[in-house]
Amino acid sequence: MIIGNINHLALVPYLPAKIKQAILYVKDNININTPVGRYDIDGDKLFLMLSDSTSRHIEDAFPEFHEKYIDIQIILKGPEGMAVSTLPAHTKVIEDKLASNDIAFIETPEEETIFVLHDDDFIVLYPNEVHKPLCAVDNKITTIRKVVVKVALDSVV
Repeated sequence: MIIGNINHLALVPYLPAKIKQAILYVKDNININTPVGRYDIDGDKLFLMLSDSTSRHIEDAFPEFHEKYIDIQIILKGPEGMAVSTLPAHTKVIEDKLASNDIAFIETPEEETIFVLHDDDFIVLYPNEVHKPLCAVDNKITTIRKVVVKVALDSVV
């Protein structure tokens, strides 16, 4: 997992080229006025989804993980709480859609860390890194505009 800000990429010079390219694509082409939807950059190997979502109380959400795609989540309008776990997904699987949608939901692990992401912040989540997006900050339910870039793992390694 890597955290940064799209306006300060020099602070993360070790970003893989494909991930940096994807972040720069969003920075140059997507903004607060871009219509919600899916945008293909390189077919199913690299695409993004722009959404307006409502945050939720952390106890109302299940953590998730992916196997085939790297997530780059970029906040256009926040803030957004992001709970993460640095341990493998070892709790009970609640819903397994890995084969059809590359996502599985699990019970919340005991060890969870919460980051607050602000406008223009990003987080890169690699396959099998457990995360719980769209968490309310300070218990305030808000609308979050964000981009989720999906990068096929086999196109990076």
